[in-house]
Amino acid sequence: MDLETAHLLVTPEATELLRSLPGYDDRQALALATRLRAAGHSPGLTAAVLHQSALRARGRAKLGDAVDSLLLTADGLEQATRPQVARHHAQRLGSAGVTLVHDLGCGLGLDARALVEAGLVVRAIDTDPATAVLAAHNLAAVPRPGDQAPPEVACARAEDVHLTGDVAGTVRPGSRDARHTAVWLDPARRTPGVADVTGRTRRTWRLDDLAPSWELVRSLAGQVAAAGAKLSPALPHAAIPDGAEAQWVSWRGEVVECCLWWGDAVAHAGRTALVLSEGGACLLTEDDADPAWAAGDLAEWVYEPDRAVIRAGLVGALERAVAGPELDPGVGYVTSSVERDLPWARRFRVMESLPLQEKVIRAHLREIGCGAVTLKKRGVDVDPDRLRRSLRLKGSGSATLILTRHAGRPVALHVEPS
Repeated sequence: MDLETAHLLVTPEATELLRSLPGYDDRQALALATRLRAAGHSPGLTAAVLHQSALRARGRAKLGDAVDSLLLTADGLEQATRPQVARHHAQRLGSAGVTLVHDLGCGLGLDARALVEAGLVVRAIDTDPATAVLAAHNLAAVPRPGDQAPPEVACARAEDVHLTGDVAGTVRPGSRDARHTAVWLDPARRTPGVADVTGRTRRTWRLDDLAPSWELVRSLAGQVAAAGAKLSPALPHAAIPDGAEAQWVSWRGEVVECCLWWGDAVAHAGRTALVLSEGGACLLTEDDADPAWAAGDLAEWVYEPDRAVIRAGLVGALERAVAGPELDPGVGYVTSSVERDLPWARRFRVMESLPLQEKVIRAHLREIGCGAVTLKKRGVDVDPDRLRRSLRLKGSGSATLILTRHAGRPVALHVEPS
């Protein structure tokens, strides 16, 4: 988004026009644009508010009803933190005893909103001028406890920020400012100028491609009492700094981030997994994960841990919880004769174990009258879509197959979800 459009969107006219629009319907967008222009609205404003209406419709599932008061960009929406996760970030920093948080790379301001709601003073910056304008709008209406100062939003680079406010230079370690100051970073993980057909820039996963740089992220984290950085779930375990906590977070079964915590924000140094859902939160740490159990026979049940648990390398916690081994090192599935309900793992009853061979699988599924199959794959080189087409199934039944390895051999497990 260009700066002119951002300034246009924060005008009272745009705010009122957005409020008056019906729910976005792509089939009616052209007719609605014609009516808005006929009513005297400029082509630029008409296009801007309709684009916002479309982004709000797209973002409702992720951001909830709060989306109705937000101004968005396509890239910003994709990288925006879900409210449930943002509240967790704010709680971590608030529990660290800090009072001031520098949000460096604030994007649309979703994390900053949660920080303000938690009673923290926020100074937010973003390198993109248009994004900074939208972030200031998104933060303006956030209720603030007591006489808390309104959030400061500026367009700047993280490299140029003075963490002590008006004092030139960075925070002196051990100073009073350092003890009450935190840094929150959401480094850009997209390649500027390389966009797809929707206008979104290409996502990057390499630490060397972060902006601000990985080196600066670590340097800033070492200057304050507490720090957090929202990174990709693909963060290599070997890249976790000494003494830091790397927490893989999932929401409704989707791994949404790996958050690195430093200083007083560290609760469990090393790798942790946080599984969030409407029903609450489950935390797993390296202390919960026993050394790998010895491989054994296939038991009555197969358990699949939440993806955050797998990403964090904590499948051992599932082995410990159900007293059974992983089917094969690295596949994530655990087999056990113990029937146990876990909020962070799914349980399947094993109906049949088959060699991972197309003819064998086809014969089995036809024998049971299966016309539809759900394929779950991990740890084997199989194209599930190609396999499904090749099976040429007929029948009224359905089945679930887990394509994986057991004791070093590729297998197809016919299972029933419990």
